[in-house]
Amino acid sequence: MRALILRRLLTALPTLLAVVILSFLLMKVAPGGPFDSERALDPATEAALARAYGLDLPLHEQVWRYLLRIAQGDFGPSLVYRDFTVTDLVAQGLPVSLTLGALALVAALAIGISAGLFAAARAGRPIDHAIMLAMTLLTALPSFVTGPVLALVFALWLGWLPVSGWGDGRPAFLVLPVIALALPVAGAIAKLARAGLATALAQDHVRTARARGLSPLRVLVRHALRPALVPVASYLGPAAAGLLTGAVVIETVFALPGLGGYFVQGALNRDYPLVLAVVILYAALILLFNLIADLAYGWLDPRIRG
Repeated sequence: MRALILRRLLTALPTLLAVVILSFLLMKVAPGGPFDSERALDPATEAALARAYGLDLPLHEQVWRYLLRIAQGDFGPSLVYRDFTVTDLVAQGLPVSLTLGALALVAALAIGISAGLFAAARAGRPIDHAIMLAMTLLTALPSFVTGPVLALVFALWLGWLPVSGWGDGRPAFLVLPVIALALPVAGAIAKLARAGLATALAQDHVRTARARGLSPLRVLVRHALRPALVPVASYLGPAAAGLLTGAVVIETVFALPGLGGYFVQGALNRDYPLVLAVVILYAALILLFNLIADLAYGWLDPRIRG
């Protein structure tokens, strides 16, 4: 397991460095600038602003200075939100995004694994086909579709839940965005759990356990469940990536003060340091979740441990 962690870290660090450099270069070649507005600045003022933010330096020197800065945990000043640094904005938005993503992942795992195991235990029956059809539909519907539909039905029509906002993290304000974010991932997890359990139940050691007279529940928990969850564990990394990228849309739809809103506003306003900080944090979180998924995969299937 230690060898597996070391290999993943040796791969993750160069990947993160490449993401930082590539993102920085893409921000530089993007059209427009942070000081563009309807009323053009005079050349002297624009030159002074560029000099104050280090934008007049050679490109390689800007990259090097930025790498040194983020290595110290400093994402630099915001070019639009002049009263805040990018680190301040990240500190405000990151807890919201992490809370939303974590709750959505837990909900997706609970819904997906439960539905998949329930369907696999009734393989071939009409209820199995109905559940898998519903899960396929959930997977096909993106969160920017399910989010507004849920808000329309449960907030506007029925009035059970708030339409939008954070509400200081009160549960009522989190229900709709968490469900909207979790449903597509839950559908994919259900299909993987269904396929994994169907394969596990056909294994020789499971048949032997049944022949010994063990109860179906004991056979499921002790002999079939662990190998059945291997496909789910392998999907956790991409699932986490999907939740992070989907959170950008959900946070905008439900007006949540997370990193997604800052990312959208930063992109619209050409706030390069803010956009770069969000991209770097998302990339680091995806790499971290991939590592956790690999560890879970290694625990479920000891054959891959190095």
